[in-house]
Amino acid sequence: MDESIMDSTTQELMARGKGILAIDESLPTIGKRFASVGVKSTKDNRRAWRELLIDTPESGQYISGVILFDETIRQQAVDGTPFSWLLQKLGILPGIKVDMGARPLAGCPGEKVTEGLDGLRERLQEYHGMSAQFAKWRAVISIGEEGSLPSACCLHVNAHALGRYAALCQEAEIIPVVEPEVLMEGNHDQARCREVTARTLQAVFAELERQGVALEHTVLKTGMVVSGKDCPEQAAIAQVAEQTVQCLQECVPAAVAGVVFLSGGQAPTTATAHLNAMNAAYPDLPWPLSFSYGRALQEPALQHWAGQADRVESARALLLHREKCNSLACTGRYAESLEVAS
Repeated sequence: MDESIMDSTTQELMARGKGILAIDESLPTIGKRFASVGVKSTKDNRRAWRELLIDTPESGQYISGVILFDETIRQQAVDGTPFSWLLQKLGILPGIKVDMGARPLAGCPGEKVTEGLDGLRERLQEYHGMSAQFAKWRAVISIGEEGSLPSACCLHVNAHALGRYAALCQEAEIIPVVEPEVLMEGNHDQARCREVTARTLQAVFAELERQGVALEHTVLKTGMVVSGKDCPEQAAIAQVAEQTVQCLQECVPAAVAGVVFLSGGQAPTTATAHLNAMNAAYPDLPWPLSFSYGRALQEPALQHWAGQADRVESARALLLHREKCNSLACTGRYAESLEVAS
């Protein structure tokens, strides 16, 4: 592993005031998103949508990296430029989702394990040759009622997979984004979310250490400590910021290159407000706090575009607005007045 290359890539990915745009939805997921706006999920429509998201020159001011899906990294813009090359021309790092999705975990009803380790070394080599400079692997952790989930087995097998994935990434000189997502689904309160998030992070970092993963070349992608979607009492923005940061301080080693948050189904403005509150209240953490949002960046643009070619530029303006707001939130300078002005 070339330390200088890894250092440079990590610093670029976690550049101050920038975050990651996730456009790595699987075919079933993007099919559901398209259906919500009346667009058929054809290869041509997916390519057109991805080009809208990728080919926005101003994005380089706010976005350091874009996570691509396997189909997308192999696609080209209308002028024939591969998407990965186009991102590099814009000063944005191409990234790639390398897991094969979550499947039911045998012996653990209601829980899942992420698959895709078989053949991963070879896939990483191929993606590296296609200009991918970082990768992402997502584990899914559900919170059950009355403390039933997650099981110790679920935490162990997913942490082990994340460790193997991260080690293989670094072998290929690709920065691993490690994503153990504690799902928001459920009626649990914020305290329960914090408890499960802490157990999950502790399991993951114990496994990363066990497998010799270099934390200074590793990015954590995690959820915020929020109330379950169906909980009747939702935690306030300041509470989310406080509990999330305290949980990170207790569980995340200082050597980690950075922390980027997933939106996890939060409304776009809510995800931005939470990120801003953390950076405004806690400016001196050992790692930068940034974003790696999918829906929270894409949704306004997708709803506006709805497959209409004459709306591409106006949809890009909506995307840029969300990127700028979250860029400001990375330094605690976001203001809700920006939303009114838009």
